[in-house]
Amino acid sequence: MNMRSSFLNLSAKIHTFSQSSQAPAFSYGQIITPLWATGLLSLVLAMGGCAGNDQSTDTLKTLENKPEPTLVEKAESSGNEDPTFEDELFDPFDEGPEETAIEEYDPLEPVNSVVFEFNYQFDKYLLKPAAQVYNFFIPPDVQQSIVNVFQNVRFVPRFFNNLFQAKFRGAGIEMSRFLINSTLGVGGLFDPAKIMFDLDTPVEDLGQTLGSYGMPPGPYLVLPFYGAFTLRDGFGFIGDTFLDPFNWLVLPIIEIRDAPLLVTDNSTINYARLGLTAAENINLRALTLESFQGVEEGTLDLYGAIRNGYLQRRQKAIEE
Repeated sequence: MNMRSSFLNLSAKIHTFSQSSQAPAFSYGQIITPLWATGLLSLVLAMGGCAGNDQSTDTLKTLENKPEPTLVEKAESSGNEDPTFEDELFDPFDEGPEETAIEEYDPLEPVNSVVFEFNYQFDKYLLKPAAQVYNFFIPPDVQQSIVNVFQNVRFVPRFFNNLFQAKFRGAGIEMSRFLINSTLGVGGLFDPAKIMFDLDTPVEDLGQTLGSYGMPPGPYLVLPFYGAFTLRDGFGFIGDTFLDPFNWLVLPIIEIRDAPLLVTDNSTINYARLGLTAAENINLRALTLESFQGVEEGTLDLYGAIRNGYLQRRQKAIEE
């Protein structure tokens, strides 16, 4: 679930927060329509808990991937608004020959900005300090092995989304990686599929699948603890959660009658999910401590930069 991003989203792509003082004017009528969707997403995502997803909804991944600078046009920009900001990751002045323009549809920007600031402070005062302590005791190689394990056990949604998009080669690679890493890689601790056999493929999720079939992204959303989504990617995240057998058979979100369960006690399930969520996100944050040192201070419009990077990265993932 990459709260790592969520939190840096909050923390900023997690993923001296400087909020723009020239937010465009908005009216109640402009934001009331998408609010039901935001509430629904928050409710269902809360049910998912540590369901986990390979989607980069997190700010850290947004910044880490460093998308090519492109010119982005806002859906509604005020004449006084200055879209420029000095940032090495996102340069709106770089008019490259292969530049693609996207629309930043953010009708809930005043609400999103408040949630973004909350997430940022959560990362700054809780998640990042915990990750620093964790990083002191746990070597980077062990941290990477933990990431590998989570990646390995969540191959099913990626496998199915390759099939949904008719990417049969990608589906075969995902299956091969799972079998190799689960055996030679000692349950996914290591990645011999990539190191020894050069088996690698882009991550596919349901949000990308929906986008590949022409579904528009919808409004940009920032959710507490989860970070950046579009409406389409939010429902895609929920769909991937239910595609993952881990969430039905190991630590079930919803109990299925007569289904075999590894853990049956509800209290144990809740505590285990909470513990896994905390462990995964602290581990992810620890891996990016140095990579993103000073990113916040180097970006004048952090909210805008993360929104831009997220939308660019998602569009690029759909087009691949």
